[in-house]
Amino acid sequence: MEINVAPQKITKEKRPIIFLAGSIEMGQADDWQAKIAKRLAKYQGTLLNPRREHWNYNWKQNIKNKKFKEQLEWEFKGLDQSDYIVLYFAPGSKSPISLLELGLFSRHHKIICCCPKKFWRRGNVEFICQKFKVPLVDNLTELIAKLQKLKILKI
Repeated sequence: MEINVAPQKITKEKRPIIFLAGSIEMGQADDWQAKIAKRLAKYQGTLLNPRREHWNYNWKQNIKNKKFKEQLEWEFKGLDQSDYIVLYFAPGSKSPISLLELGLFSRHHKIICCCPKKFWRRGNVEFICQKFKVPLVDNLTELIAKLQKLKILKI
């Protein structure tokens, strides 16, 4: 699996393209993206990882800030162009942007959602997933199994 990290140019050469949306929490959330990348290394395709290596958490969160806007543009383009979106809600996080992404993309029928039972808004996530027929699993192991069951992953 090829890994494309923000803000690298997004290419559509190796499919499927899977966007790793979910908890980052300004670097406070566990690096679950690295865990997924390691477990999917043997498969074909491209992972789009928004967890930027050189993100400065002191950057002003304002669209006039070129680096901040570049990140948002990369993420939205990646979400829009991906074949699938893996969306993970880490326990102990608030993940407001991830909740926004769930709302924005749930009607596109390309999300596979992973929301542990201890996530503070699990009920809201369950409701949206049920309403829009988004597959919902409880942990990262089940997430990998769901990707395999849906035949998204190919060696």
